[in-house]
This record gives sequence, C-alpha cells and structure tokens, in this order.
Amino acid sequence: MSEASYEPDVEARLRAECGEIIARYPHSRSALGPMLHLIQSVDGYVSPRGVTLCADMLGLTRAEVSAVATFYSQYRRRPNGDYNVGVCTNPLCAVMGGDIIWQTLSDKLGVGHTETTADGKITLEQLECNAACDYAPVVMVNWEFFDNQTPASATQIVDDIQADKPITPTRGPDRVPTFKEVSRTLAGFDDGLADEGIGAGKPSLLGLEIAREHGWQAPDANADGTADATAGARKVGQAGSSAERPATDKGGAK
Repeated sequence: MSEASYEPDVEARLRAECGEIIARYPHSRSALGPMLHLIQSVDGYVSPRGVTLCADMLGLTRAEVSAVATFYSQYRRRPNGDYNVGVCTNPLCAVMGGDIIWQTLSDKLGVGHTETTADGKITLEQLECNAACDYAPVVMVNWEFFDNQTPASATQIVDDIQADKPITPTRGPDRVPTFKEVSRTLAGFDDGLADEGIGAGKPSLLGLEIAREHGWQAPDANADGTADATAGARKVGQAGSSAERPATDKGGAK
C-alpha cells in the first residue's frame, strides 16, 4: 500500500498539513523533520511515497530526504507496530533489571531489536537511554514512561497491548496513543493530552526540593558563559526562574 501513490484526498490533506509545518520555519528544509513524523502518522513508517512527497514539497532530492530519515532512530524505514515498546538497557537500568526485562519480552514476543510481532501490534526496541534513571528500570511505550518495571509488570504491558486493552503510563496521559497518533503529535499537531496525568514525579524533583530547603543558590554566568561562584546568585525557586517550571514538564512525547 505504502509503495503506491497516495489516494487523492489523503495526498491533499498531507500537502496542506505539510504546508502548515513549512510555514513555521524561516527556511523550508528545516521542516523536514516534523514532515517525516507526519508521513509516519499516515503510513506507520517513512515510506517511499512519503519520501517522494517531502522531496517534492521542499525542492530536495529523494536522497537528501532519505539521508535524514536514515540518520535518526525515531524514523522507521519499515512498518512499525501500533505500539513501540522500548526497554532501556543502559548501565543503570540494566543492573536494576533492564537486561532481564529485555530478554523476558524478547523471548515472549519472539522478536528482537526493532522487530515487529506477526500481528503488527508491537515493535520491540532496545533503547540506549530513556532519560529517566531515577525510575530505573524503565520501559517506554510510544515514548510514554512506565517506571520501576519488573519482568512481570512489563509482561503485563505487552499482554494488555495484544489483548487490545488500553494501557496507562506511570506519568503522562490517561492512555498511551498509538504509534501513528504519537507521530502526528511529534509533527507538531496538538493531541490535547499535554495536561493529562502527572508530570515530573517526586524522585525527579527531590534535588530541587533539597536545594530550596537549604536556600542553595545557582551562580550567575559571566559574559563568556562560564560560571562565577562569587557573583550574586539567583536563589532557587525565585519567581520567574526556570526552577518554577519542572512540575509542569511532561514525560515522553507530550
């Protein structure tokens, strides 16, 4: 299906939405990244016809588009499952059980790294880091966090996916959107889920809380960007400081 041309109505919609993306940038080729996510929201991967459409709209060659699509790991060159299950096996998660979780899921699903189950529901991925070491071991499903996992809890996640049951991340929206739905969000089209669920959890904010309790201060930067520990520093938690914002940050694609 994805090797052929798009149906006229689908292509018209894609071109219109690609036009919206291009309008965000002063240089049109800067729009290629989100445009590729938009292609994935329709085809489930960066398809040949999607490459052709992007190249045509941006005045690029197919080779230039493919060079970007093959460089970044979030762009898939073959159909992805409805749910991308990524298991962190970087050192901290690995020693906390990530390696065992990975092997458990790989054996259960009968697939390896970036391989997809026969039913097309799950693509299993071995991730370098989920950027959530305070919750190790961590699994991400379509870039939403499932914290403090065990082989049993991770197995339950994939069982629920295969049973068509909704799954709820530890932090983030009330349900995990599909890979195509998340791809559309990554393309810059709001899914309305940004304010669902909790954002940063207590372990992530512990350092900030300790700093506030002790009145610790961050040094100002010199003109050359280096820190000046002797200069008057802004107190942690001062109004307008970025320290006020972590509680609103969301994990994953949201």
